[in-house]
Amino acid sequence: MKRLIVRPTECTHCRNCELACSFYHSGTPSPIGPHVIEVRRVRNVPVPLTCLQCDDAACVRACPVDAIRRNEKTWALEVTDRCIGCRACEQACPFGAMYFYEQAHRALKCDLCQGQPTCVAFCPTDALSWAEC
Repeated sequence: MKRLIVRPTECTHCRNCELACSFYHSGTPSPIGPHVIEVRRVRNVPVPLTCLQCDDAACVRACPVDAIRRNEKTWALEVTDRCIGCRACEQACPFGAMYFYEQAHRALKCDLCQGQPTCVAFCPTDALSWAEC
């Protein structure tokens, strides 16, 4: 099974991953648009943060309409059209990986771009990789 691997020590805070992610999800490369990977500073080190695709995910348990499902091909947890925008998943995620997309009035999270993570393709330093674990 492949996983998105993050190497914080390789991140230069260029934010290419954020731009690629927003373009994939909305068609507009914008650091303030809908993206589900965010480069934050942790102890002054830039760290790309995104969904960890938890095996026993709090967001899945919190969803009152069963709108978050596991894609059997990519193993990503994906928000389906059943999402009612209640934001329970956003509140439940202990890692802050759920993003509420106001314009669509629904949750958005890393879906691993259907098994081809766009953020990985645009990371110039290999801080992000898509590899077998």
